Amino acid sequence: MKAFYTDHFVLPLPSGHRFPMDKYARLRNAVDQFPEIQLLEPSAATDTQLLYAHSPAYVQAVMYGTLTAQEQKEIGFPWSTPMVERSRRSVGATIAACQAARTDGVAVNLAGGTHHAYRDKGSGFCVFNDAVIAARVLQKETSAVRQVLIIDLDVHQGNGTASILQNDDSIFTFSMHGEKNFPFRKETSNLDVPLADGCDDATYLNALEHALDKIDQLFQPDFIIYLAGADPHEGDRLGRMNLTQAGLLSRDQRVMDYALHRKIPVALSMAGGYGKNIDLTVSVHLQTIRCALAMQPTLQAALC
Repeated sequence: MKAFYTDHFVLPLPSGHRFPMDKYARLRNAVDQFPEIQLLEPSAATDTQLLYAHSPAYVQAVMYGTLTAQEQKEIGFPWSTPMVERSRRSVGATIAACQAARTDGVAVNLAGGTHHAYRDKGSGFCVFNDAVIAARVLQKETSAVRQVLIIDLDVHQGNGTASILQNDDSIFTFSMHGEKNFPFRKETSNLDVPLADGCDDATYLNALEHALDKIDQLFQPDFIIYLAGADPHEGDRLGRMNLTQAGLLSRDQRVMDYALHRKIPVALSMAGGYGKNIDLTVSVHLQTIRCALAMQPTLQAALC
């Protein structure tokens, strides 16, 4: 299985910044212990690819460092040349994972899931919307993928994704998230499943089963992009849910089984994870990758 990493493109942050940048290098080091996983550095997303999701004015402002102080504050990162490169590479990793999954069944971006980025602005630690860009790369630059399902199981709603795709019937947006959590102004996805604070494993998994059944009635995808956030975990600082590690494994297995039973390739991104203990966040992400790795040969065979 191929996994794409970008942690060596360091995003410089001020001391005490709450974004857990260290988790990406720690995750890659953990993944490196698996001989069945091929670690690869992705190419950066091109300007043309960025424009599949974002306005020319916004892309230019990011590239040339003309974002206002307020725009940088909303993103949550100070502008810098390394920030731009890191953001482009992270999008490139999701694109590469999508391209690899078309033949391998499953592939992984060890970062990504930047679902708060809108067409004309960034938000919530998200500069460019990697899932939207990658979905449209598949549609525009390949002939086999016409309909893409984005399964967003980060604890925060994929508001940027929903906004960009509100008039695009070829990409189905499904977000299951904390009802009262960030973003406090929600957008309308094709399917939103808001959950209460303190949600436990059983409630979460039951809601997921019903949502996947409903998607079957509404949409027939050729490809799945799965945002596998670690932040619904009970130990997350920002999640406000009570899912256990076993519950999150069941979540991942159900998404992978959904793809397998329908013979649909799937690309994963890690999305959010802000554990009080960063090693615990890494272990949740690693569990997701191990789940994908276990499923990869079977799904690849099913696609043949």
